[in-house]
Amino acid sequence: MPFRQRSALLLLIPAGTALLLILLPLIGLITRAAGSDALEVLLKPVVRQAITLSVFTSAISVIVMLLFGMPLAYVYARWRFPFQRLIIALTELPIVLPPAVAGLALLVTFGRRGLIGATLADMGISIPFTTTAVVMAQTFVAVPYFIRSAQLGFQQVPREIEEAARVDGAGGLTLFWRITLPLSLRALTVGVAFGWARALGEFGATILFAGSISGKTQTMPLLVYTILESDLDAALWTSLVLIAAALITLLLIQSLGQRSSDDYTSE
Repeated sequence: MPFRQRSALLLLIPAGTALLLILLPLIGLITRAAGSDALEVLLKPVVRQAITLSVFTSAISVIVMLLFGMPLAYVYARWRFPFQRLIIALTELPIVLPPAVAGLALLVTFGRRGLIGATLADMGISIPFTTTAVVMAQTFVAVPYFIRSAQLGFQQVPREIEEAARVDGAGGLTLFWRITLPLSLRALTVGVAFGWARALGEFGATILFAGSISGKTQTMPLLVYTILESDLDAALWTSLVLIAAALITLLLIQSLGQRSSDDYTSE
């Protein structure tokens, strides 16, 4: 066998093994779910409630990410201040933080005896084990993905273009909305997609901070966990809905990345 063919074979064996390790569980899930009626399963009240709640809370999380994460990303991209690297690292910490730790952190902060929760409780405000807690948990673990992508997008906007716009009279919010934002829109879209997918699939922080109350805090990942033994078909099809959402998100991100590459090549 020629050397080149042997080299290709040595490469394909581990590559194929890695591909099988990823694809086989997904194939097994799809194969097992194929034996049940998808429409009948997805129309079950408990499944329908979990899907509706997940879509609603993840959408709210995206809005919160945009309202508060985008200004922070712009500050990181444009300003220089003491301990900036450390502060950015702390902002991105939830990306690698164990979800259970994230949930515990939220609970000891906003719980009835928590750092802020005790004051809120005196005001008659209770956050844990509510739909608000679901949104907070999703946002906490998802917003770093958006901030990182948005920061990179803002950094890639040429300063020369912004300076030219200032010379022409644009400044402040006008400069941001008409120049900076459109030029970084692709990176922002990727950040939103990543953040939304992460929020939709959030489990560990949510179950600790919000619990798993049907119709109130039980999102799709929590439903899969709680209903697995009692209704396997519902768990399977809910999992497939999550997989489909994640796959569509990744394809969107790949498409945006390919367009960026094509634009760069054409230049």
